Amino acid sequence: MKQDLALEIMLAGESVLLTGPAGAGKTYVLNQFIKLAKHEGKHVSVTATTGLAATHLGGTTIHSWAGIGVHDELPRGFADHIAKGRREIIEKTDVLVIDEISMLHDFRLDMVDEACRLVRKQPDIPFGGVQVIMSGDFFQLPPINRGDSRAGGFVVNSNVWEELDPVICYLEEQHRQDDEQLIEILNALRGGELRRRHAEALLARVNQSPDTDDELTELHTVNVDVDSLNDKKLAALDGDEVFYTQVTTGSANYVENLQRSVLAPATLRLKEGALVMAVKNATDRKYANGSIGTVVAFEPATEYPIVRFRNGREVTMQPDTWELRDGDKKRAGITQIPLRLAWAITVHKSQGMTLDAARIDLRKAFVEGMGYVALSRVKSLDTLYLHGINRMALQISEDAKYIDGLLRTKTMHDYERFKHLKEKAEIRASQPELKKKVSSGNSSWNEKIAKMRETYPNAYRPWTNEQDALLKQEFLNGLDVAALSESLGRHQRSIVMRLQKHFGEDAVSL
Repeated sequence: MKQDLALEIMLAGESVLLTGPAGAGKTYVLNQFIKLAKHEGKHVSVTATTGLAATHLGGTTIHSWAGIGVHDELPRGFADHIAKGRREIIEKTDVLVIDEISMLHDFRLDMVDEACRLVRKQPDIPFGGVQVIMSGDFFQLPPINRGDSRAGGFVVNSNVWEELDPVICYLEEQHRQDDEQLIEILNALRGGELRRRHAEALLARVNQSPDTDDELTELHTVNVDVDSLNDKKLAALDGDEVFYTQVTTGSANYVENLQRSVLAPATLRLKEGALVMAVKNATDRKYANGSIGTVVAFEPATEYPIVRFRNGREVTMQPDTWELRDGDKKRAGITQIPLRLAWAITVHKSQGMTLDAARIDLRKAFVEGMGYVALSRVKSLDTLYLHGINRMALQISEDAKYIDGLLRTKTMHDYERFKHLKEKAEIRASQPELKKKVSSGNSSWNEKIAKMRETYPNAYRPWTNEQDALLKQEFLNGLDVAALSESLGRHQRSIVMRLQKHFGEDAVSL
């Protein structure tokens, strides 16, 4: 499925699993959806399974949002004792976004569902009627089971999954890799079909060195190796260190939570010549999260570092701010220079990044999917330099492969259900100002919507619980599609799609 159709399906109010391989553009589509949904006046709660992923989207963790914390099941009397602020956020949420869904345990998705039903007092509707947008790739890092807590699997095994029946938007276009050989290797990993030629191509990159003198970021599997290399490299540079200390707002517990999610260190230590990585997207697009450069000087008046990025652009790096948001409420903020030392970074923290080139050490890979995440960070095999690789690095979860087959089958079925939205998607794609300037009321699409609503007042409006209940009752009472269309103020095609969602594909047709 293409990005623009996935976006329209989400904007139509459907609960969705947005998935696909690394580099398919899941985060890009998610950000577009969040922006447009908020413009439509919807209350969007942006969450992720890890603090790091939540920070990329400007949200909070799903555990915090739902008030489930680290519990393995909801405490007795959960709805009676939940904090007032938490209750208000859950009650007014129209859309719940959960990023990096592969890392969420199945039983915890059920806990979030139960929390929403209890707080919103809608016990018979998944997530209490909230539209749920999940994003992630099951071939990447899985949920972690520890010996002292309840074990679980991927969210597709949750009790609520079948009842929610999310539309599967499986993105397959490749927007990161530009090397057919690397794409073939990554696809072979995903399909469990790694052949000798693939392994030999990877092993041929062991102990290779780049032709230029540019220093490369190294990806390691454990933190101790990352910290050791960065400290050693910085100490070897001549000149004095310059320190930048973060400024924080909010209560200590929220700041501590946010700090775990921000890649910029609390105290940033730099020298001229230091290899650095931008850890946030610049609003003026001069650099992006993951851009690599070198500190070439310090601005005289402010001592802000001047970085020459690999694209040749020199940028004076000024402080930026990360926020911990809980629904519409700001809980904490951290202001710091958006840089970190980049001689080394962990594979875990590289998830979501695109690197022009990297030296990768997979000799200590310890979990399935870790090698896939690391290898998929770079754009081509020629810019991949391996220290070494172990057998675990080439392992992919058998569960992930099985789930992938099911998702690919369902996405084809869902594509047929929603392909009528392609025209709308094409209109939006041909008019990028609809994404960039969503506040404009003069777009041709807005005019079409206004014209359509002269006949169908509820065209392209989200279905309410009351409308859904009335639709099902009147259909069972014998009303035909035309009568339902007139009664509910919606196009007949919309009525048919909704009935097929509730009663199956064979229940009704145009």
